[in-house]
Amino acid sequence: MAATELNRFEKARIIGARALQLASGAPPLIKIPKGMVSPVEVAFLEFEKDAIPLAVVRD
Repeated sequence: MAATELNRFEKARIIGARALQLASGAPPLIKIPKGMVSPVEVAFLEFEKDAIPLAVVRD
């Protein structure tokens, strides 16, 4: 998210939503290191590399 920083709850929500997508069969958006099988770890790596196409809308 370019405009503002995410708080810890928004970060957890994005990583959790992406991990659920990965666990349901969505293709990963980054190259996965060997031996990594956890969807949460993959989602966290995608988040760190700013590859997750999800946005937070604040009211």
